[in-house]
Amino acid sequence: MGKNKSIFREYFEAICVAILLALFIRTFVVQAFKIPSGSMLPTLQIGDHLLVNKFIYGVRMPFTGKILVPIKHPKYGDVVVFRFPKDRSVDYIKRVIGTPGDTVEIKDKKVLINGKPVENSHAHFSSNVVLDAKASPRDNLGPILVPDDHLFVMGDNRDNSYDSRFWGFVDQRDVLGKAFILYWSWDIDKPLLSVDRFTSIRFSRLGSLIH
Repeated sequence: MGKNKSIFREYFEAICVAILLALFIRTFVVQAFKIPSGSMLPTLQIGDHLLVNKFIYGVRMPFTGKILVPIKHPKYGDVVVFRFPKDRSVDYIKRVIGTPGDTVEIKDKKVLINGKPVENSHAHFSSNVVLDAKASPRDNLGPILVPDDHLFVMGDNRDNSYDSRFWGFVDQRDVLGKAFILYWSWDIDKPLLSVDRFTSIRFSRLGSLIH
């Protein structure tokens, strides 16, 4: 009887340690994230599964997001995962365009930072139509100043992304981390039980670094 209790205790302790370790890693080190929409096409595709480095911007206090040990700040071009300001229960992924103190302006789809145009090889446009600022902030916006401790973010699929142009800035306390590698990818449009399911795996994307 005592031996059985001892074995049960060993298994219980091992499971508890494993759970605590997993929670620690997920909270402070790395977290998995999947792409549910096409706002980051073609950089990230629907069905991509990626890992987010939660340590790169510093050690944060759980729940509050307050940085306890700062390491570095998000910079222009970083692909970040964050809590959506309009619904913090939802996680979004976008590219950093403006950092604190930057003046962001969009003129006929072209992004200007502090009055100077910036080129981004990841930006994708699916329409030649340029919308007037009165009709939509999609193609013409600002200039606007990025507040302290906030970011201005945009999706790479510029004509089909719901981002800072529409709902404003991201509080840096809500940044969960930087996306850095794809560990899995498949075409989710193919039925799960289809005989073609194996062929839906995008092998060429597995292990790709995210830039």
